[in-house]
Amino acid sequence: MSVANRKAKEKEALKALILKGAKRLFIEKGIEQTTIRNIADEIDYSVGTVYVYFKDKNAILHDLHSIGFQELGGYFEELFSIEDPMERLRKMGFTYIKFALENQEMYDLMFNLKAPMEFLESSEEGGWNEGLVTFNSVKTTVQQCIEKGHFKGHNMEPLSFMVWSLVHGMCCLEIRQRTKGLKFTNPDTILLDGYNEYLKIIDRL
Repeated sequence: MSVANRKAKEKEALKALILKGAKRLFIEKGIEQTTIRNIADEIDYSVGTVYVYFKDKNAILHDLHSIGFQELGGYFEELFSIEDPMERLRKMGFTYIKFALENQEMYDLMFNLKAPMEFLESSEEGGWNEGLVTFNSVKTTVQQCIEKGHFKGHNMEPLSFMVWSLVHGMCCLEIRQRTKGLKFTNPDTILLDGYNEYLKIIDRL
């Protein structure tokens, strides 16, 4: 291995270490309470070293946000072996809910924090490519449902947006504990119960 290749690998390894340490702190302490100094202390490097790789905390949040979407894509990947698009759409929601509940801090970072989007706005990257990939998975499935004769009279893009928004909204309410204290009959299962009610509706379309 050449010196240049070795140095490039070392840089990537250190960048990955910073991100791993940041993610661990975000989960343990919360995103707002975590500082660049905390991250540097966590990985036993100087603050200056962290700034070599990331200009600020927003840049770290953006990279973690991108990793989160890659992980969500991994959850979705096997769904596209399901030929029936309506069955895939049903399971896509369950898979999405599973990801959100198993990765609550990451989900909050991906969808609810302004920091990653502020980073995008201040960079040359432009569009929200990570979100686009996820939305395209939903759009592709909804379009195939329409081609199979489902959702007659509906428009693919706004319908896809509605589907994503509905499941996202339920996940956010659960993660932010907005479902607590409302005296639901079965508060521990209300998220999945609500999703199953949605499935009964789309089964008629």
